[in-house]
Amino acid sequence: MKGNLFKTASLGIQHVLAMYAGAVVVPLIVGGAIGLTAEQLTYLVSIDILMCGIATLLQVWKNKYFGIGLPVMLGCTFTAVGPMIAIGGQYGVSAIYGSILVGGVFLVLVSTVFGKLIKYFPPVVTGSVVTIIGITLIPVAMNDMAGGVGSADFGSVQNLALSFGTLLFILVLYRFAKGFMRQISILLGLLIGTAVAYFMGRVDFSAVGDASWIHMPQAFYFGMPTFEPSAIITMILVLVVGLVEASGVYFALGDITGKKLSEKELSHGYRAEGIATILGGIFNAFPYTTYSQNVGLIQLSGVKKTSVIYAAGAFLIILGFIPKVGAFTTVIPTPVLGGAMLAMFGMVISAGIKMLSKVDFSSQENLLIMACSIGMGLGITTVPTLFANLPEGVQILTSNGIVIGSLTAIVMNLIFMKKPTEKAVQVLEGQKAS
Repeated sequence: MKGNLFKTASLGIQHVLAMYAGAVVVPLIVGGAIGLTAEQLTYLVSIDILMCGIATLLQVWKNKYFGIGLPVMLGCTFTAVGPMIAIGGQYGVSAIYGSILVGGVFLVLVSTVFGKLIKYFPPVVTGSVVTIIGITLIPVAMNDMAGGVGSADFGSVQNLALSFGTLLFILVLYRFAKGFMRQISILLGLLIGTAVAYFMGRVDFSAVGDASWIHMPQAFYFGMPTFEPSAIITMILVLVVGLVEASGVYFALGDITGKKLSEKELSHGYRAEGIATILGGIFNAFPYTTYSQNVGLIQLSGVKKTSVIYAAGAFLIILGFIPKVGAFTTVIPTPVLGGAMLAMFGMVISAGIKMLSKVDFSSQENLLIMACSIGMGLGITTVPTLFANLPEGVQILTSNGIVIGSLTAIVMNLIFMKKPTEKAVQVLEGQKAS
């Protein structure tokens, strides 16, 4: 019994480490851009970690009202970072949380309708979206392997040695280890990489010393929300795009776990994200959606149990209440994290390709959908300024590779989707031919 609890806890911690950096980066970027004080920034980071845990539990807890019941981790959507900064700069912090609150209510209300749109997400769309997610995340891993964008020692021999050493250790462990040791190869890689970095003098514990011991959530910490129409419309657009991203993750996990998702289950998943987003607005955190890096971790570890995600969610909540303990996870050097991220993000691409294997490749329409959507996703990731001269409201949809690639796949599928009558004719012709 104790052995099983230890395994579950270890696998849960591995999931926390896989998404922790991303969860922390978002409040640091947004808080820094809108001019929060050090004390306010500490609150923002802590409440975000706490809400990530609560949002995850809401999603993995399947009941008759909400929760998709898949092994999925939730965190702040990166798609919302730019719009939140823009809203905060124009209308102030209160408008950010007003738009998040209304956006969360909107998600809850449209969850049932959005769930009925499952027919518009065939494998050619979902597979392309998941592949795009993986491809657009690879540059993040590569930059971290080099030391992080803007670092003084970007691409140094030490950074490359740490990142590729971590990756090599994970690969060797995955190749020769068995059972539990193989399942936690990412976690062990992060621990060993950090230990090596410590002896190289590359680990900074100052964040641990500066963090407080306890943190309590507070409703409307930054003041009562205000409601600006343009901010609300912007946030709703962002959240709808988040549902498209989430759909790709749901289908990827459904494929990995061998579970065919129904309209009702999808609706419950969207509703859980809406509830989490409402809570984010109340406690001044963020809108929440699925984290795709954890899909790669599930694919790599082979562990698909929801009990592991429950453990991860519980750990996040604990870390949210005790910032000093949570700060220990921030000491992982960026190159070490990058080496592990390369393996995880690569597995997301593999999951997408696996989903695309179910596509009829004899159809030129399917090939064109994949070509244009993946091409757009990769293109905007490498040339993010392509649509820089368009209005800011339009750039919400065009400045992110995942968003523009996903929308391209959906729109092109609608254009090329065969009508039922046309399908019936093809079936009849096939039967006559035989």
